[in-house]
Amino acid sequence: MLTREHCLAADASDELAGLRQQFRLPQDVIYLDGNSLGVLPQAAEERSLQVLRAEWGEGLIRSWNTAGWFELPRRLGNKLAGLIGAGSDEVVITDTTSLNIFKALAAAIRIQQQAAPQRKVIVSERDNFPTDLYMIQGMMDLLQQGYEMRLIDDSLPLEQALNEDVAVLLLSHVNYRTGAMHDMAAVTAQARRHGALTIWDLAHAAGAVPVDLNASEADFAVGCTYKYLNGGPGSPAFIWVAARHQDRFWQPLSGWWGHSRPFDMAADYQPAHGIRRFLCGTQPILSMALVECGLDATLQTSMTALREKSLALTDLFIQLVEQRCAHHPLTLITPRNHAQRGSHVSYRHPQGYAVMQALIARGVIGDYREPEVLRFGITPLYLRHVDVWDAVETLRDILDGANWDQPQFQQRHAVT
Repeated sequence: MLTREHCLAADASDELAGLRQQFRLPQDVIYLDGNSLGVLPQAAEERSLQVLRAEWGEGLIRSWNTAGWFELPRRLGNKLAGLIGAGSDEVVITDTTSLNIFKALAAAIRIQQQAAPQRKVIVSERDNFPTDLYMIQGMMDLLQQGYEMRLIDDSLPLEQALNEDVAVLLLSHVNYRTGAMHDMAAVTAQARRHGALTIWDLAHAAGAVPVDLNASEADFAVGCTYKYLNGGPGSPAFIWVAARHQDRFWQPLSGWWGHSRPFDMAADYQPAHGIRRFLCGTQPILSMALVECGLDATLQTSMTALREKSLALTDLFIQLVEQRCAHHPLTLITPRNHAQRGSHVSYRHPQGYAVMQALIARGVIGDYREPEVLRFGITPLYLRHVDVWDAVETLRDILDGANWDQPQFQQRHAVT
């Protein structure tokens, strides 16, 4: 039988415990929503003031050169590369995940149009994050060339969905709702056998689970920096393009930052060499500068160590819910198998939204996703074993007392 003392002992021997001091965590809050928005790195306030007062306030426009603003997308991309199995100058931090999906999808389709124009099917997952599906739909509407979206689910497994008609496979490495994780190398190899190119959405994977894009021989990947990488609300996303694809053509959002010589002010577009051509417009320097604070904190350890602690904490969460909340209608929808689990734990409950609102009112912050899903993010950089114990104990108390059954917890907010 697990006890709170067991959790305290585990924290005392935790080699990553010191990393918690890298982040600003509110008192009396257990934060289990780092899979949606990471917490504030301690270094971010000083960095933001440096950008505001010195680089912008004093340096003004000179800071594009003197403070290195112009090179930020590539320089930060190279820092991120080590966390996702990418090489030097294969990643840029820029734009949003949705825009980067558009770029990657357009690039993959254009490659296929040159090599196998009969391929008109884009495969994704019915339970994929909605923006991925929306961007596919928008791309098909724009092309108007008979493209089709094919969605895998329980009735249509991936092997049946893949055939000689498939151009692109777009999947999330870790499912946003359930936390289920694909075997990237195996799935990429499966797609390649059928002649399809792969785009991986790493929004719930980067900084959460080990990723090795090059070893998996993937083609494209995108993701955000504001979840497990703690870049800040709405911080710029990233796009990775395998070196073999970077110079085959330019991506369709051919803005001036992707030009080979942007300050020539030429009338005709000439794409930059390599990953820089996947940039578009002028970068949001204030938010981009803060991304580095989250990356630097993460780079103080290894993805292997983070993964080991993540699995220990998610195992603990599942065990404690079974031990202390078994008499309540909670249905685990996250895989128990380590190889298939990301870094969050999700349960269905008939009153999931109200239960989560009651938890948040008690200082345990997770989030809710339709249908009926309580989602608890586990970020090993700053979470402790005792946090998991206290969170589950609060959940048990709320469920035992039906404290969720109050009008204020039924009221839907714009963001859940």
